[in-house]
Amino acid sequence: MFITVIQALSEGFLETLKLFAVTLVGALPLGLVISFGSMSRFTPLRWLSRFVVWVFRGTPLMLQLIIIFYVPGFVLPQNPWAISGGRFWAAAVAFIINYACYFSEIYRGGIEGVPKGQQEAGQVLGMTKSQIFFKVTLLQMIKRIVPPMSNEIITLVKDTSIARIISLQELIYAGYAFLKGSHGYSGLIWPLFFTGVYYLAFTGLLTLLFARIEKKMRYFGG
Repeated sequence: MFITVIQALSEGFLETLKLFAVTLVGALPLGLVISFGSMSRFTPLRWLSRFVVWVFRGTPLMLQLIIIFYVPGFVLPQNPWAISGGRFWAAAVAFIINYACYFSEIYRGGIEGVPKGQQEAGQVLGMTKSQIFFKVTLLQMIKRIVPPMSNEIITLVKDTSIARIISLQELIYAGYAFLKGSHGYSGLIWPLFFTGVYYLAFTGLLTLLFARIEKKMRYFGG
């Protein structure tokens, strides 16, 4: 029984890791793009970016996931998620957009927190705007955003469990299945609680990783 449960939970955890990785790969760069839009001098773009951020930060991720997965099937001639792995990609889209909006505010705070005097000094030295951003602003921004970004990323690990609302077979789904008769067993509650071990181990590794990153970023000072 124990081996069967561990195998099932491990398969669910792999799906959780996959969703976690795809979300980060998509949300980190998209969040930076949205942050540029939020700081744009072009007023319509700035207000559009901030409106999108307001909507996705102000509504539950579960609701966004339900809308993204179910609504296309009602309004489009063909449901785009009616494919192999469709549930996963629907979840990935919802998570990427949601977390990109959160990341964008962290990016924006980090960029605006860099003293403008340093950017002006770069201009005096003849640096281009791109050189100032990548060689002056970006590195100092990273130091400032590591703590809040690490909190959001660790939260993402736990939020992946929300994907079970559209029957994505992630870790919590795998553990809960043993209550309902998975693999010939029913009424087993301990596999559901045992999923916490997976989450604790993974978030523990991430905590150590971010602590190490913060330590390496201290040489910037200030």
